[in-house]
Amino acid sequence: MHNANIPDHAELPSTAKLIKSTIIAIIAAAVILVTLVLPAEYGIDPTGLGKLTGLQRMGEIKVALAEEAEENEAATIAGLDGNGEQAADLPIIESASDMKTDEMSVTLDPNKSTEIKITMAKGTVVDFSWSTSTGEAFYDLHGDSSEVNYHIYEKGTEATMEGTFEAAFDGNHGWYWKNRTDTPITITLNTSGQYQSIKEMN
Repeated sequence: MHNANIPDHAELPSTAKLIKSTIIAIIAAAVILVTLVLPAEYGIDPTGLGKLTGLQRMGEIKVALAEEAEENEAATIAGLDGNGEQAADLPIIESASDMKTDEMSVTLDPNKSTEIKITMAKGTVVDFSWSTSTGEAFYDLHGDSSEVNYHIYEKGTEATMEGTFEAAFDGNHGWYWKNRTDTPITITLNTSGQYQSIKEMN
């Protein structure tokens, strides 16, 4: 039986055309990787397009949150004894504390990060303000405890921030900062409210 749908040999693409198409596809994939995937997923922006489109910031937030999740998991594991019970050095909050006021400063080299945590009882409130000496810093205001691994309040990239937050549970609540600039920055934090202690976690 004759099949009229079989293309003539002359109609088939030549080896040169196939190689050319493959090369074009590889180049297109590389362009997409460099201009879209790297900025959006990893915060790496070799072309500068990611910064213009906002994809770089998206990637930076993803990377920072992934690092924060790993740090919180490690801190949680380190704070538990072999039976999975609360270790003696973790804070045990019995009641709301008296009003406290503190000021702390931390200096971060490029691509370095740190945390300042406040030990608070559920329902207590802290007023805060922080600012950098120069440039913006990525921040993540969150809480954790022996029972809660990670609770987000807010996050972003700013040079200064102020506000009030209420502890959602007994535990540690505070800020993670990362310096994504190419120069050292100093972050100064002021707090006022009901809490037991405040300390830099690094």
